[in-house]
Amino acid sequence: MSSKVTALLIDSNEPLNEKTKAYFQLCEEKLGLIPNVLKAYSFDDTKLRAFTDMYNDLMLADCGLTKLEREMIAVAVSAVNSCFYCLTAHGASVRELSGDPVLGELMVMNYRVAELSDRQRAMLDFAVKLTERPAEILESDRQALRDAGFSDRDIWDVASVAAFFNMSNRVAAATDMRPNDEYHSRAR
Repeated sequence: MSSKVTALLIDSNEPLNEKTKAYFQLCEEKLGLIPNVLKAYSFDDTKLRAFTDMYNDLMLADCGLTKLEREMIAVAVSAVNSCFYCLTAHGASVRELSGDPVLGELMVMNYRVAELSDRQRAMLDFAVKLTERPAEILESDRQALRDAGFSDRDIWDVASVAAFFNMSNRVAAATDMRPNDEYHSRAR
């Protein structure tokens, strides 16, 4: 088991504040661990709070996308970016939420070969195009999502989740962020 979180050695000037300690305790209770991404950001409470506020809003708040769909976007984007951290952590979430370990593995390898609904395929095609070729997004791409049943608000959320994971993937790559060992065996 590895305890490495990132390749960077950044010490905090401040001990964790009470709000962060409580948040980490909640993670331990709900997840059985403190995700390494949170540990990585914990050197700076402002950055940690910004990251967790955005993550929690995008991934956990009520919206027109299911939690599984949001996790699928995270995995499809992370596959394009070859992000080991997010493929491991969010691949585990897809396995858990879908109850289908094969779907989780196919999503990590290539979502295009997975058995997906037309809605899910349109969503992932959009997220991947936004990741690979953002300057080529056209009205026809948004219309394809509408045709698959997404509202304009849903399209905003698909784009926001994809964009968040593109940012996260780049930070994880730059810092050699490593996922918690526990993710590797979850929901298999």
